[in-house]
Amino acid sequence: MIAIPQQPAKMSIEEYLAWELDQDIRYEYINGEVFAMTGGTIPHNDIALNLYRPLYSHLRPRGCRVNVSDVKVQVTPKSPYFYPDLIVSCHPDDLNARKFIQNPKLIVEVLSPGTSGRDRGEKFRYYLTIPSLQEYILIDSEKVSVERYCRGEGRMWLYYQYTMGDMITFSSIAFEFPIEMLYDGVGLETET
Repeated sequence: MIAIPQQPAKMSIEEYLAWELDQDIRYEYINGEVFAMTGGTIPHNDIALNLYRPLYSHLRPRGCRVNVSDVKVQVTPKSPYFYPDLIVSCHPDDLNARKFIQNPKLIVEVLSPGTSGRDRGEKFRYYLTIPSLQEYILIDSEKVSVERYCRGEGRMWLYYQYTMGDMITFSSIAFEFPIEMLYDGVGLETET
């Protein structure tokens, strides 16, 4: 999804949470500013759903939840609040959450040309500060490519890149699958 900055006066967290309830679209929140979330492409949506379906079946018996794009994650109680494309949490406080997820274990962003810089930059830096986060996944919606950042020791993050023919492992939730599953039925543009 693409975030477009809005120009209302700066808001407190409380004002943002109350204000957003009355909006027709979703807004991310960073340090008093709100950003409108626009719709994604069909490949973007298909990739997220291709991952969501098997994850739901895998995680439900384990007492975890998986949510897609309409659920926000709270990075800290002060700021920011983002809408990842997919969030997994197994934390007891999140299992019955109604407003946002506070303790994600895994976050997935599906990249598009308009969101790639923000997902790799600003959001990435904020996500890495979440103590519960074990993996951050970036899935390309234009070509078969997945990047996985996995928490190592201390402040170290390990990087893995996957492409056609690879098996992907999400170690934080013991889930393995072929990369092709993500792109099943997805119409990717081919280079001419």
